[in-house]
Amino acid sequence: MNHPSGTTPVIAVVIPCYRVGSRVLDVIRDIGPEVGWIFVVDDACPEHSGKRVTAECGDPRVQVLEHGENQGVGGATVSGYKAALATEAQIVVKLDGDGQMAPALIPNLVRSIRQGRADYVKGNRFYRIGDVSGMPAVRLIGNAGLSFLTKLSSGYWQLFDPTNGFTAIQRDVLAEMNLDKLARRYFFESDMLYNLNQLRAVVGEMPMPAVYADEPSSLRPMRVIGHFFRGNLRNFLRRVVYTYFVRSFSLATIELLLSLPLILFGLCYGLAHWAHAMHSGVPAASGVVMAAALPLIIGTQLLLSWLNYDVSNQPTQPVHPMLAGRADGS
Repeated sequence: MNHPSGTTPVIAVVIPCYRVGSRVLDVIRDIGPEVGWIFVVDDACPEHSGKRVTAECGDPRVQVLEHGENQGVGGATVSGYKAALATEAQIVVKLDGDGQMAPALIPNLVRSIRQGRADYVKGNRFYRIGDVSGMPAVRLIGNAGLSFLTKLSSGYWQLFDPTNGFTAIQRDVLAEMNLDKLARRYFFESDMLYNLNQLRAVVGEMPMPAVYADEPSSLRPMRVIGHFFRGNLRNFLRRVVYTYFVRSFSLATIELLLSLPLILFGLCYGLAHWAHAMHSGVPAASGVVMAAALPLIIGTQLLLSWLNYDVSNQPTQPVHPMLAGRADGS
């Protein structure tokens, strides 16, 4: 597919739609010529966004995909990803249809990937203080909690704003992922980061403003934090086992193995003797206090040392050149 200018677009855009109405038409209208394919995924939208696009949008780049049943933002995005992989697109952008993400930022979003410095890039509405001045307080608090959980489960400690759905991914990295196993609803973005870490993909961020007008949002951070907690805990345990016991076994593994029993012993031993002292009225001997405190101190230091290693053990070398070479058989 060539543009009149003679340039060949390398970007496909996926737009999951649920309760976005006619706003998706404005989003499509603002997508620039650098994009060659636009996949609008109607996720059983009660406002029939897909039919509106089909009837009112004349952009030849647009293809509408429709779900018979609602699959969530993750399910809709996966459908769009699979359609994009059937094209010649080298970068796939995910863009929400509610107008909160400016299509004009797509060139900035994909720049690191095109320059070979990243495999995946996501927006960050918290990078600049001025960008969050209009954000509701509940979103600030909820996103702070969700961000910490996602850092822990994904291993990308430098990232923030995990529920931001403005993302771009390099084609070969996307093709390497098992899309059918990704979370289907709001945990999708966090689950993507966990799976990217297992590929050792380099993830970058693009500062962007937060936009809140009259569009409704289906995501309530304080309501879904329990679901996110369970999902992130599961991914954290899986990441630790795979990274520190299956893929490698290092000094950090030994630190983690020693820290947890020491902390647990110190807590149990100390609490047991504290309860006995409270019941009997006889203060615990200094030796008992040291016997409880020393394992706690050593275990905590070992755990902090492991955490320092985990923070520094983030991918720094993009993997898509290697994946492209393997796909070409070289």
